[in-house]
Amino acid sequence: MLKADRAVRILSHITEAGSADVHALSELLEVSAATIRRDLQELHDQGLLHRTRGGASTGPVNLELSLRRRSERRQEEKRRIGLAAAELVPEGAVVGLTGGTTTTELARALADRTGITVVTNAVNIAAELIVRPEIRLVVIGGLARSASYELVGPAADRMLSHYHLDVAFIGVDGLTAQEGCTTHDEMEAQTDRDLLHRSRRSVVLADSTKVGRVAFASICPLSGVHTLVTDLGLAVDQARAIAKCGVKIIRA
Repeated sequence: MLKADRAVRILSHITEAGSADVHALSELLEVSAATIRRDLQELHDQGLLHRTRGGASTGPVNLELSLRRRSERRQEEKRRIGLAAAELVPEGAVVGLTGGTTTTELARALADRTGITVVTNAVNIAAELIVRPEIRLVVIGGLARSASYELVGPAADRMLSHYHLDVAFIGVDGLTAQEGCTTHDEMEAQTDRDLLHRSRRSVVLADSTKVGRVAFASICPLSGVHTLVTDLGLAVDQARAIAKCGVKIIRA
């Protein structure tokens, strides 16, 4: 197993368990305890986990905990959105996925598909799909964001410039007819924007609580979006305004 793959598996395991010791990780990944200790120290130095005596934990403030708390909200709505979005992925497609709790549900819905390629900058989504050999997985590198589990910045943008995608799915923190798609971090917004630009079709996944909100950084106007997949809670007036921008709305 490659070093980058081990890092994904370690972070995913500690996300679920809250902590893990060296012996357990060594058995899980089938590598030596010395290798695990080196991996844990590097992840600690990057601020992705907290090194402890004999193992590691998520630490007092950590991106995995943030994602877990967010994933507990409107879980059923997000699951339905993910299933509906999976229907938009044709056989053999090259699919782009940004991070987020709703796009993670899409990744899970795609996990049993064969013959597709998934390009993602989200470490947790990579962890979901790396054990699925039927899916070709491309992980975009970059600077790790502690709040979203995404890899962003110039390195991610340069890597994306080499790919051509059939359909890109992005999560957002806010969406309005006037301000378009927005998120909390400007570097994340740039990487999301680059993913959309490299794709023939752009799809936003957002539960209805995100609609009507405006976050700090602009990703794109709604003119750059083909489809919005949301839940049944989308208000009629909001749906009308979004549709006037030329966006197809799918309610799940």
